[in-house]
Amino acid sequence: MKLYDLPPSPNARRVRIFIAEKGLDIPTVPVNMMTGENQTEEYLEKNPLGMMPVLELDDGTCISESATICRYLEETNPNPSLMGNDALDRALVDMWHRRMEFELLDPIIKIFVHTGEIWKGRVTQISELAQINKVNVLSRMEWLDKELIDREFIAGGYYTVADITAQCAIVMAKAAVGISIPAELINLSDWWARVSSRPTARA
Repeated sequence: MKLYDLPPSPNARRVRIFIAEKGLDIPTVPVNMMTGENQTEEYLEKNPLGMMPVLELDDGTCISESATICRYLEETNPNPSLMGNDALDRALVDMWHRRMEFELLDPIIKIFVHTGEIWKGRVTQISELAQINKVNVLSRMEWLDKELIDREFIAGGYYTVADITAQCAIVMAKAAVGISIPAELINLSDWWARVSSRPTARA
């Protein structure tokens, strides 16, 4: 088994942290997007969309989409649980996981795509769209701060894939688009201190 990786990608980072939390030893194969390595015939056989990450199993089966890779790893390595312990718990974790994708990670990626130098000439960049998403991200940080007033982690009392996804979103927000958690958002800042101090945070 091996993971085809794009080190700066928040989606790839999500899988790397998930793997580290599970205590798994899965070798990574960095894919250089800048040189078009992800568009070679060989790589497109693994993922026809040319995206990373991709988990290649020992029998050659390839699984793409970071949330799907995490789901596979959860089901094949259930301890420690990162996606819920029973039907209700799994539903609540999944609900919060999707919220972190839709409300934080996706708009941060859109800001990067529509402002980043790396994307010039690759996509049609729309600066107004980036500004709209910046406003939305800051609004969602305020919302999440209120949600965290009475709990340590996003989906409840323990660390889950929802925290991992939000964690990766915050890293990208600061590093790639210059958005940090506002100082007045104490609950979100405290959550960030908890998750960023975990040994797996730099995976």
